[in-house]
Amino acid sequence: MSKEYEVVIGLEVHVELNTKTKIFCGCSTAFGGAPNTHVCPVCSGMPGSLPVLNKAVLEKAIAVGLATNCAITENSKFDRKNYFYPDNPQNYQISQLYYPICRNGHVDIQTEKGETKAVRIHEIHMEEDAGKLVHDAFTDETYVDFNRSGVPLIEIVSEPDMRSADEVIAYLEALRETIQYLDASDCKLNEGSMRADVNLSIREKGSSEFGTRTESKNLNSFRAIRRCIENEVNRQIDLLESGEKVVQETRRWDDEKGYSYSMRSKEDAQDYRYFPDPDLVPIYVSDDLIEEIRSRQPEMRREKALRYREEYQLPDYDIEQITAEKKLADLFEEAVAAGADAKKASNWLMTETMRLMKETGTDAGKLCFSGAHLAELIALVDAKEINNAVAKEVFEKAVFAENISPAQYVKEHDLSTRTDDSVLSSVVDQAIAANPKAVEDIRNGKGKAVGAIVGYVMKEMKGKCDPATANQMIQNKLKESGIM
Repeated sequence: MSKEYEVVIGLEVHVELNTKTKIFCGCSTAFGGAPNTHVCPVCSGMPGSLPVLNKAVLEKAIAVGLATNCAITENSKFDRKNYFYPDNPQNYQISQLYYPICRNGHVDIQTEKGETKAVRIHEIHMEEDAGKLVHDAFTDETYVDFNRSGVPLIEIVSEPDMRSADEVIAYLEALRETIQYLDASDCKLNEGSMRADVNLSIREKGSSEFGTRTESKNLNSFRAIRRCIENEVNRQIDLLESGEKVVQETRRWDDEKGYSYSMRSKEDAQDYRYFPDPDLVPIYVSDDLIEEIRSRQPEMRREKALRYREEYQLPDYDIEQITAEKKLADLFEEAVAAGADAKKASNWLMTETMRLMKETGTDAGKLCFSGAHLAELIALVDAKEINNAVAKEVFEKAVFAENISPAQYVKEHDLSTRTDDSVLSSVVDQAIAANPKAVEDIRNGKGKAVGAIVGYVMKEMKGKCDPATANQMIQNKLKESGIM
């Protein structure tokens, strides 16, 4: 009879903070750019260069710590983590080992059973990112790009509190949501601004002792994280069931091939020869600074959801959709503030906005239109200046793509609904005469046949009339003729 095992997982999550400049110098942190163009003597590790802490990095790290229920360290400092690697220009990384900026927090998640569970955070520390190695398979050469070297990171280290891949994903989603709402990072896993190291071990159910853990490095998609965890659980169980031991090591997950391989034996802290960085002064965080940052904390998703339910009476589904991304919630509030009906604004965001985001591959953070223009579009529909079909065209071409006034676009492209009753009446007469079968069906009690006549009118009017108005006029004429 095979044994039952329990999975024990802790995460080290690296998040690139979205400051304009690097953590210890004034170089740009913009993603992309020609290789080695966002560099200076400090972030390229030139002898004699001196780092200076970017205050915005400190403030964003504290903001994340407060939002994740951490205690803020009053006296903090930086340490040197010494190791050689080609993309590490100084041959050490400036990090925090002994006095991290945040400690002892937690994030609440929903388990598969629908229960609330607190995943404890051991610490959050600040550090600098390394550069990037670019491997050229054709020439069999490797190039080093130092643009990313010195980009500010926070590393969020959890306790080993997670017991499944589902809990890991729930924790990462909660972290991402919190950090995005704080505007501390875009948390784009595909661009490397959020990545996770998974520390995993298994033990017999009921045991209080931890098994030997492995670390899977730099996973940058939820899909890869889930597959890696499932693979590693099975690998460790197979080892134990066959009488072998799990070796403590760092492993690399290849998501394309669906397997992991050993990189190196797992280092301990003493292997890095940490010592206090002599070039950086200690950090003193005053109560006044903490309170100032706390006062700037935004309304978080759960608070926003409660308010939307009470203030706007939106359905839970709508609330879940539009608060999932802070940018969508901001657009919703801008539109309502500009006079739009809350439910109509929500509908436009959930349908047309999300459809176009998917079709164009646009992230919510890159949406360029204003809530005011969305409200203006809704007002045009409400006033029957344009119909729904035209409104969708105007939204896509004017609002979503260009962020220009929908009223201006309607005027310039002659899209306004025609309100001349005499013109519409003439077209309705023509439509009735051109659709004898539909008229006969209506005479025989098939009221839905009116749709064919409405469609004819819309085609003749080139969509520039209100379908409801056309429908009502058709029915009035049919009644006058004794057909209905």
